[in-house]
Amino acid sequence: MSGLNAFWPKWFTWMDPLSRTQQIKDYVALANKVRWQRQGSFLVAAVLAGCYFNPVITLVCYLGVFFSDVLDLLMCAKAASWDVKNQKVAVRLMIWIAVNTVISAVTICTFIICIALQQPSGGHFTPLIFLFSASLFATMYNSQMMGILLLRLSIYGVTFLFIAFLDVLRYHPSLSSPIWLNLFTVFFVLYFMIDISLKFSQNYKEQLDRLRIIKEESEKAKIASEIKSQFISTVSHELRTPLTSIKGSLDLANSGLLGEVPEKLKRVLGIAVKNGQRLEKLVNDLLDVQKIEAGKMEFQLERLNVNELVKESIESATGYAEKLGIHVTTILPAREMFIQGDHSRLVQVMNNLLSNAFKFSNENGSVQVRVTSDGDHVRISVQDEGLGIPESARDRIFRSFSQVDSSDRRKVEGTGLGLNIAKQIVERHAGTIDYTSEHGVGSTFYIELPLSHVGIAELPPGDRAPRELPPSRNRAANGTG
Repeated sequence: MSGLNAFWPKWFTWMDPLSRTQQIKDYVALANKVRWQRQGSFLVAAVLAGCYFNPVITLVCYLGVFFSDVLDLLMCAKAASWDVKNQKVAVRLMIWIAVNTVISAVTICTFIICIALQQPSGGHFTPLIFLFSASLFATMYNSQMMGILLLRLSIYGVTFLFIAFLDVLRYHPSLSSPIWLNLFTVFFVLYFMIDISLKFSQNYKEQLDRLRIIKEESEKAKIASEIKSQFISTVSHELRTPLTSIKGSLDLANSGLLGEVPEKLKRVLGIAVKNGQRLEKLVNDLLDVQKIEAGKMEFQLERLNVNELVKESIESATGYAEKLGIHVTTILPAREMFIQGDHSRLVQVMNNLLSNAFKFSNENGSVQVRVTSDGDHVRISVQDEGLGIPESARDRIFRSFSQVDSSDRRKVEGTGLGLNIAKQIVERHAGTIDYTSEHGVGSTFYIELPLSHVGIAELPPGDRAPRELPPSRNRAANGTG
């Protein structure tokens, strides 16, 4: 074995470790899958041979094949605990596979030759069919390793020729004898087996090449994604510091603490403040996207009252609604329902849905917020009376940087990140977010979250009816989505 260990690494130098590892893994997986199928086929052949030929020889040959399968089973168990980085073990496994192949092929061929020798003549149909079946099985299931396949088929090929020449040597027939026809037929079968083996091997090699390309592209995409995330994180953090300073300076100027602001300057400062808020939201959204992609967005779960969560979200957005002349109506259930969730993140989701509803509603329109339950989940719906969403836009509504109207002349401004972030947050609460829409009538966005198993409380009668929340002028809107 030490001599083989010294020889095989040199013989293996043409194979890269990735291909070698993949071939062993594929061989082992397929061996485990077809082991009992192979044993079943040989058992049937052994039973047939035992009934018509020498049963003792048949039993001995069957035990030999069974022994080779036991060795194969031990090899597969060793491969299951193999650290794929250890290529010395890979070489030992390949040697083990080769030894098992020789034992199995020699035993099968011995069994088939014994059948042929017991037949006086007649073309040796039974042993040749058995051998052809074994060759075809090997071609189909050993194509992962061309060297191993050639090793097995070469042993089978020698057996094919031995059986084919057996009657020629016995009877010295004339060229017109069917014995020579049987011999030429065997050559044709050998050509067929070689051809189909090459086809299977070529297909497997192409699969390996495709797998290698996919892995390389996956690694490139992973690196590009990491670079993009680092870039977004760095740029966002670098923007946040000067942006905070700029906003603070503008707020200080607008407050009048630095002196009275001229009328002509107030409008310019107002525009600067508005754009500063938009830029701040963009930076915050970019940071949220980066946290989500990196799996670093943390959630502080607590028991939340759904009705209170909805009320708070609406109150925080009433400044923006009032500015657009939007009337907000809420319909709350007759009982208080509770969920497990992160308060600030769910308020962020609600603010995004509300701000989108306000933006896409007609001037002086109305938005309705409804809370319903089906027993296991609570649904929070935000319905507007805007233009609606075309069906063709459904596949991109929740994408990053996606807008229903992505043209340069769109009327509604936004980053296109809000709904994507909302979707990620809701899904991390084991919930779903979706919408229904009718073009020209309006849209209804809704989120569904699992209810907490903690008790449900009845609301006082006065809180059960639909009502219009009064706008809170002391709270500013959280911005647009």
